[in-house]
Amino acid sequence: MRTDLRPYWVKKAYLRCRDAYIDYFLRPRCVELGPYANIMKPWFVDISGVNIRIGHSFTAVGEPGQRVQIGVWGREPNHGSITIGDGVLMSPGVRIVCSDDISIGDAVMMANGAYVTDCDWHGTYDRVDRPSDPKPVTIERNAWLGDGSKVLKGVTVGENSIVGAGAVVTRDVPANVIVAGNPAVVVKHLDPDEPIRTRMDLYSDPAGAAQFYDAIDREVLADNKFLPWLLSVLYPRSRAD
Repeated sequence: MRTDLRPYWVKKAYLRCRDAYIDYFLRPRCVELGPYANIMKPWFVDISGVNIRIGHSFTAVGEPGQRVQIGVWGREPNHGSITIGDGVLMSPGVRIVCSDDISIGDAVMMANGAYVTDCDWHGTYDRVDRPSDPKPVTIERNAWLGDGSKVLKGVTVGENSIVGAGAVVTRDVPANVIVAGNPAVVVKHLDPDEPIRTRMDLYSDPAGAAQFYDAIDREVLADNKFLPWLLSVLYPRSRAD
């Protein structure tokens, strides 16, 4: 990771502009988007459809070639819902595509390119209409979906469980296990007595977390000067790191 050369006040100005973008463009697309959202490059985050609720301290990372996409395409007007808990992380390229109901618990982490859907969208023989029977998806609190993993219709991923990179989940995953493969199978059981540090340990007090990270920025960026930073922007080869 390259050293951040921005003066503290420049970073704060950028964050205020970013938050204004979130409030103007993304927040109105949700029934609820909780406070302290940390949506990096929010212009590469797409939220569409109805009945989308997101808790506090939501972190999403959009990138030009890997947009984060959260969408409801209900069977009827105002049909379908996505509920996302507190402290959830979505990495670049995550897609949540809902027909009926998708629920994501607190502190769930989703690595690059993870995909969650509750519908096949086309039947095996009727390839015009989607199947008529809803099959909701539930990702329980503190689950971790690995890079490029896929969670498909009707599945529950249990609390604390890990879905390995590239795995395709077609049936329920119990709590406290690791699954891998296509179709995903249990490859390891986690020790339920071993303490697990979760994102909610960081964000149980969202206001305190925001103050903590602001204090770090203030300290780390304190000696940065405007002109050297501006020079690094205009002439990237001038950077020493």
